[in-house]
Amino acid sequence: MFEDSESAVTGTADKGVFIVTVKGGIGFDSAGELKEALAEACRADSPRTVVDLSGLMFADSAVLHVLLGAQREHRAAGRRMVVAGPLSPTVLRLFEVTGTSDFFTMAPTLDAAVTS
Repeated sequence: MFEDSESAVTGTADKGVFIVTVKGGIGFDSAGELKEALAEACRADSPRTVVDLSGLMFADSAVLHVLLGAQREHRAAGRRMVVAGPLSPTVLRLFEVTGTSDFFTMAPTLDAAVTS
């Protein structure tokens, strides 16, 4: 499993958007950090959450599970969640192989996700 010490999940709110930024490699052991950040985003006053995966080099099914759960929670709360890229080939492949990309609103860049 590829999870390096440079992995990081951060969350910031700015101008009506809560941005969760994910960097490095996230797998089963560190997916909890992402889950916590996305739960915080869903509770925030921002009407939109952007999940910036442009710095994510590796993700496994645990990450996908967290993203799917967060998407359901956002929809139930009447909130919008957008996944921003560009996605690394490994992460893109995860969405393609599982057929889950249509479940998410996807944007090619962080700027596009923030302004969409």
